[in-house]
Formats: sequence, C-alpha cells, structure tokens
Amino acid sequence: MKLTTLCYIEKDEKYLMLHRVKKENDCNKDKWIGVGGKFEEGESPEECLLREVKEETGLTLTNYRFRGIVTFVSDEWEGEYMHLFTADGYEGELAEHTMASCAEGELVWVPKDEIEKLNLWEGDKIFFRLLDDNIPFFSLKLVYNLQGQLESATLNGKPMEMFDVIDENGNKTGSIKERGVVHREGTLHATAHIWIARENEKSGYDILLQKRSSIKDSHPGCYDISSAGHICAGDSVLESALRELHEELGIDAKSEHLKEFGIQYKNYEGEFYGKPFKDRQRSILYLYSEPLDEKDLVLQESEIESVIWMDYLEALQAIRENTIKHCIYEEEFCKLGKALEIL
Repeated sequence: MKLTTLCYIEKDEKYLMLHRVKKENDCNKDKWIGVGGKFEEGESPEECLLREVKEETGLTLTNYRFRGIVTFVSDEWEGEYMHLFTADGYEGELAEHTMASCAEGELVWVPKDEIEKLNLWEGDKIFFRLLDDNIPFFSLKLVYNLQGQLESATLNGKPMEMFDVIDENGNKTGSIKERGVVHREGTLHATAHIWIARENEKSGYDILLQKRSSIKDSHPGCYDISSAGHICAGDSVLESALRELHEELGIDAKSEHLKEFGIQYKNYEGEFYGKPFKDRQRSILYLYSEPLDEKDLVLQESEIESVIWMDYLEALQAIRENTIKHCIYEEEFCKLGKALEIL
C-alpha cells in the first residue's frame, strides 16, 4: 500500500483543482483532483503535504487541517492510504504560467458549488460531501473494480448506503452512488412503497400511515406511506419491500402478500439542515392487506415515531386540504384508491 497526501486549497468559496490531462499512463487521466503526491522516505503526512503543494503550485501553506484518511482498494491499481487535507492559508501567488505549466495538469480555481459538475471519481464525491458537512476526522474506505467503478464505501468502519443508478424505465445503468451523493446530485434511484390497508365500514378501507421520526433528514414529523425504503445496490425491489416491512414495522410478510399496483415518479428539490436536497425516485407501489393487529407492530424508532389508521376518503381529504402534516403525493394516494376500487 502506497502512502499519499491530497489537499484542497480554499479561497473565496473556491477549491484549487488539478485537471490531470498531461501525464501518460495516469490512473487519474482526465479526472479533477486536489494537489498532492507520494510520501518520500521518512516524511510525515504534513511534511509530504507541504513539499507537494510547493512543488505543484509554488505556494507555501500556512494554515491547513488534516481531515481524514482515505483507503483506496482496487482490482487494477496498487492500494493506497491517502491523507486528506484542506488549507485556507498560504503565502505566495499562483501566477498564470504556474496554473498552466504544472507538470501534473492544469490548475483551476473552481467554485465549490460547481465541483460536482466536474469529472470526478465517484468516491471523491463522498469525501467532498463529508468536507462540506464539516464531518470530524474520518476514515473512509473506497473499493473500485477493474472498470474503475465504485463498488462499496465504508465510513469509520461502517458500510455506507449505496444505490444503483437507474434509467427512467427502472433499468440499472451499472453505476452505483452513495446515498448522500444521490440526494445532492438528484440522481434517479429506485424505492419501494408499501401501503397497508384493512377493511372498514366507511369508504371500505382504512390506511395505515406512519409518522416519520423527528430526526429524519427529510420531512421529519410528517405523515407518510405505511412503509417505504430505498433499494440498496444489488437488491431487487421486492426483496427490499419485504425487508422494509420487517425493519420498520416488524411485519414478516411473504412475496405473495404484496400486490404490485403501479409506479410513482418523484422529483423533489429543497433544503435540509442548510444543504441542498434533491430527491428523484422511481417507486414501485405495493398493497399489503393481510390481517394485522396494530398491537403486534414493532416500530423502528430511528425511522417511525408512531402510526395511525385513517379511513381512506378521510385521509384523502386531509392530504388535499393539508389538515395533517404530511409528505404524501396525492397522485400516488389516488392510485391506491383505484387499486382498492374506492375511486
């Protein structure tokens, strides 16, 4: 395993980026990265950082932070322990000839909010998110396959949620992305929505609504679908639906208990905790109407605060008039009504 440093120098809400376009047989060919390089014998991470920045930019760093260690594992290249830094203090100036004549590529100041538009390694997008969120010192492991595609990511020893990127028809494109990156970029991904219904004497059916936990990153404290979840990379929608029912509500359902009744597309853009949040989903809709005793439900506290039964037509009116705090798409709820033959 080789030892390296990488630094993102900051100025006026911009990062100094290096476009690797000059070296032949460069594993980073055409990618945009920070500045840095390999340790020399006997160097500390800080000594390597200062030397590499000086060699590549001519700048002398005066203020920098050691942000984390990134472990790279690849079927194609030698493994690497990369020591990640940011810096916001330096002496010297980046002359025009220095920007263009760097032996590694071309140096460019890029606004932070435009970084995601660059040709980046998929794993780099993860640590950019961690830097932007000002996460304390972290250990990130990134595993790539022979095609240079990210296969998995582990943060501080815990696997990160990875989603398959899909097209409008639900076909997997072959790429996967980390959950946080998906919601920053607005990447289309798959989810499963399970609506739980029981017969009643009013409209014909009650619908079980969950109240989302107050600690959720999106729509905290809102009434929502009975059970729903993202499809993790490599999983099918149906097996994910069954897993979500068990994890969120303690329901051990079988595949034959779920009736597929439609597809719902979602395109939401907002802001959560001061950060952009873009959610583009293609959801498979399921109906679960097996006998259910509410007392037997086991709620996943990190996801669900509580559940309530509501008559379908009363719930539809509440959704339309916003008399309950909710994040339910009326269009999807109407599809449920048609599946139940109420509408």
